Amino acid sequence: MSSMNKKKLEELGQNGVGSLYPERIRISVGMATCGLATGAQAVFDEFEKILERTESDFLLSKTGCLGFCQREPIVDLFIPGAPRLTYVEMTPEKAIDFMEALAEGKIPTDNLLCRYDRELLLDDIFKEYDPADDVLSGTPLYEDIPFFSKQQKIALRNCGIIDPGSIGEYIARGGYKAIFKVLDGMTPEALIDEVKGSGLRGRGGGGFPTGLKWEFTRRTEAADRYIVCNADEGDPGAYMDRSILEGDPHSIIEGMTIGGYAIGASTGFIYCRTEYPLAIERLRVALDQARENGLLGENIFDSGFSFDIQIREGSGAFVCGEETSLMHSIEGVSPEPGNRPPFPSESGLWEKPTNINNVETWANIPAIVIKGSSWYSSIGTEKSKGTKVFSLVGKVRNNGLVEVPMGITLREIIFEIGGGIPDDKSFKAVQTGGPSGGCIPASLLDLPVDYERLAEAGSIMGSGGMVVMDEDTCVVDIARYFLEFTNDESCGKCTSCRDGSELMLTILTRITTGDGRPEDVDFLLELGEAVTDASQCGLGQTLSNPVLSTIEYFRDEYDAHIEKAVCPAHVCKALVVYSIDAEACTGCTLCARNCSAGAITGKVKESHLIDSDKCTRCGVCYDVCKFNAIIVE
Repeated sequence: MSSMNKKKLEELGQNGVGSLYPERIRISVGMATCGLATGAQAVFDEFEKILERTESDFLLSKTGCLGFCQREPIVDLFIPGAPRLTYVEMTPEKAIDFMEALAEGKIPTDNLLCRYDRELLLDDIFKEYDPADDVLSGTPLYEDIPFFSKQQKIALRNCGIIDPGSIGEYIARGGYKAIFKVLDGMTPEALIDEVKGSGLRGRGGGGFPTGLKWEFTRRTEAADRYIVCNADEGDPGAYMDRSILEGDPHSIIEGMTIGGYAIGASTGFIYCRTEYPLAIERLRVALDQARENGLLGENIFDSGFSFDIQIREGSGAFVCGEETSLMHSIEGVSPEPGNRPPFPSESGLWEKPTNINNVETWANIPAIVIKGSSWYSSIGTEKSKGTKVFSLVGKVRNNGLVEVPMGITLREIIFEIGGGIPDDKSFKAVQTGGPSGGCIPASLLDLPVDYERLAEAGSIMGSGGMVVMDEDTCVVDIARYFLEFTNDESCGKCTSCRDGSELMLTILTRITTGDGRPEDVDFLLELGEAVTDASQCGLGQTLSNPVLSTIEYFRDEYDAHIEKAVCPAHVCKALVVYSIDAEACTGCTLCARNCSAGAITGKVKESHLIDSDKCTRCGVCYDVCKFNAIIVE
């Protein structure tokens, strides 16, 4: 490990600038999990083969997720003296055409999404370009792309831009300047006041003020204190923390180191689920780089402050996202929720004061230290400051990660950034906050997104999952699905959570199979409130939200299931009957050939029939029919 000082930090940063903006062509491929899932590795390999074969003096690198997951694999091109360009939906075949154009001295235009005329370097200096080339001048700017136009990236500031394996590129974008500033004369008390003044609240779900939590932990009288990063991201459809760890791991290390100085801790733990192997791999590389360069370990920046970080892998239990369960898992005991008080700030890991924040919270800390609390608090709403990262998924055109100022409306996120609902379907609801969040209807699309307004609507911010539903979604089945998930993930310690969620799931299942009773809905409301009030941890206290919110906003759908044995969305299989319109059917046999149950019979060019007793209601016949002959009732 070498000693770090300001001069060495600047040298590393300049090396990073030379890597980000080299004197030769640079091609970067988005190699986060989302990119790899859509074929980014094959694209990268093709570029590598071409460069080896042609002996081209190009730089080929890897980046994290830019956020536009719907358009992966994503490739960036940097040509010295020209703006950085972003290309989408790349394939190995397109990579060949891409390289052929470059070999001819041309700028590739196929799949070109946008250009960047202005990019941040060291010390808030911007690199600016004049797109004189006709091709570039006709290419939209990054900020004019609807998916990006309303975003403001702070936690995601480096994702999809830097190589996560390069500490120099992180420093080139301002990295580790914040910890230097802190250790160059800032007292822990002044640092805590700065974070308190920013208004930053924990991004892991509860929204507790971060600076206040730090202050409580520092005030305790103890020889040892601990810092923890909660990276146990278990919400279905949520992947914000994973993307930050994969795309910008040094921001978490720097944020935690700053937090360690603030509360007086010398040891930190990153608790990351084993299902995130790429995130763990990139974290390990970043930790080794930080240690090798004296940014972790003993006497950082010759300040007398020492701090190091260890990784702890979780086995995927959803309840470990709850902080007391998480700490028990780190300690090696059964990960069950513990009693509070005492809170972790008083008695946490090994009964020592412990501060826990999630990945996104830590990623914000360096930016707040550098730019100041007043800058951060100027973003957002009165009580919810800054930005929030959401994973926008479901029935929306542009799936991906979006980071937006607090107070933006659901309509802006779903219809302007997300591009609206595919196939001209109508919007029905959006669920925020993961499996314990509520479903918000179309009538509340103009709801500003912050902690208080979501809670008033019967939902939660949670870690940032945002699942969009269209007219073909059955909200009763959605409530049943999420209850099934939370019931399965309950640790079983609380009677209210264990038995209450199981009973709610039984009732919801009965309703979706056509056996609902008139008293079921009122009983679900009463039971949901009881589970919320009597449960010990956040899982039990919020698991009723999907049920309570769907009953509040979609009571008519529950009534249709119970009183008429009808699923208006045609989703609940037991309540759906498939038949064939004899006049519309041409006898093409496509439905019969695709029916795995053998329920469809008929001769070629003659009308077919569906045997209801054999029909499994899978919907394949409806999907494959080209003549709208399948009737769903």
